[in-house]
Amino acid sequence: MSAKQEAHTLAKREKKSSSNVEAADKLLADIVESLDDHKAEDVIVINLHGKSDIADYMVIASGRSGRQVATMADNLVLVAKAHGVIGAVPEGRGQADWVLLDADDVIIHLFRPEVREFYNLEKMWNVDLPDPQEPATV
Repeated sequence: MSAKQEAHTLAKREKKSSSNVEAADKLLADIVESLDDHKAEDVIVINLHGKSDIADYMVIASGRSGRQVATMADNLVLVAKAHGVIGAVPEGRGQADWVLLDADDVIIHLFRPEVREFYNLEKMWNVDLPDPQEPATV
């Protein structure tokens, strides 16, 4: 891990102020609105508070075609930039089967339906995760 990545990770772990939480909530609302405007299907928002340090929310949505998924990703980049997110670049946009966008406090996964069904991220993230203070048991 580079020093820059480590600093970014440590900064994310710091306790968030109420203004940062409000900013994340506003970003989430605008992301969901953009997805709705672009006819995304089966939009699911997963609250990651207490489950992960990577973000506050994860959004999972489907598009009917690769073109629709790519267009939704392009528009979400504009939404993220409007909220001051720097470096939001959609990963996987070329093929547009599964596009990942890290908008700092919100992680967005856009899928074509058959790819979403295969990976089933909802099932993985909706399970109760152990308390980070306690060791996980196998």
